[in-house]
Amino acid sequence: MSATWYECKVKYRKLDEATGAQKITTEPFLVDAVSYTEAESRITEEMAAYLREGEEIKITNIKVANYAEIHPFENSDRWFKCKVAMIAFDEESGKERKTNLYLLIQGNDVKEAFENTVIAMKDTMAEYTIPAVAESPIMDVFPYFSGEESETKDLEKFIALKDSVPVHNTTDEKLELADSLTTSAE
Repeated sequence: MSATWYECKVKYRKLDEATGAQKITTEPFLVDAVSYTEAESRITEEMAAYLREGEEIKITNIKVANYAEIHPFENSDRWFKCKVAMIAFDEESGKERKTNLYLLIQGNDVKEAFENTVIAMKDTMAEYTIPAVAESPIMDVFPYFSGEESETKDLEKFIALKDSVPVHNTTDEKLELADSLTTSAE
């Protein structure tokens, strides 16, 4: 069964990291649900973690999101909407036909999101192109969990990937120099 994702825009008080003051903000979140009613209930429940006691949220909009798949990746902190054009050959007309689908991919920048899209599509047998990758305003994604034990590992893996912190690798100049000398000597 495929997931139906709902984009919920939520207005709430958020601590501004730059100034340290609280400000009212409206941000979109993605929730896996079977109806608008369940999406509203789930986003209210999930947002409780972001609120202080006594604070409330206002759900300003709920709409069905047009995502075929959601792919979290380790050490990534932003979500990107990636347009993937599946290419099929129409034998009747003799022309190529493209069908677009949208993936929500986690990454740190557009280049990494593109690379992560290629990784997500690696098992696809059909030809495809990636004509667009754009940063999404989605702040967080909340998948559905039925409580069945068989889904526990999948949910834990999804959350671990989604919540992992980006690692900024530093280059070792000595190794870089040695590597460049080895390459130029060959």
